[in-house]
Amino acid sequence: MNWYVLYVKSQTEKKTASALERMGLEVFCPTKTEVRQWSDRKKKVKVPLFKSYVFVRLEESQRQQVFAVHSVVRYLFWLGKPAIVRDEELETVKNWLADERVAEVQVQQFNPGDRVEIKSGVFKGQSGIIDQTGTRKVRLLLKNLGVIVEASYRDLVS
Repeated sequence: MNWYVLYVKSQTEKKTASALERMGLEVFCPTKTEVRQWSDRKKKVKVPLFKSYVFVRLEESQRQQVFAVHSVVRYLFWLGKPAIVRDEELETVKNWLADERVAEVQVQQFNPGDRVEIKSGVFKGQSGIIDQTGTRKVRLLLKNLGVIVEASYRDLVS
């Protein structure tokens, strides 16, 4: 059995996970706690760590079952095949979330047109606009210097 990544309708992650569990499937929907402010109160709420994604463990032959849940849109694909997540990777996420020393978890997605700052390397402190995104790097336009550079995601701050 493999872990697959499901893309689900926005803000239905927890509801989708519950529905899939009721079908007897093993599901993982990692959450983090955030403090939300209303005009009259503050409240801690659990929100999905990965917006619009739910992990499900099943056999290849069971893959179509998930579409019985209306909020499931599609599987996430990688190189033309449904993306498979290794057990160790999900265990790492679980351990990381359970670690009380981790003060905040932030998942950031970069898109073409986003303005970012380079936080390390030769171009540290320079800001630029993302031109293209890749699996490990982005191509940035650094207007101040009149150059195009490639940078690793870990070197960027939005």
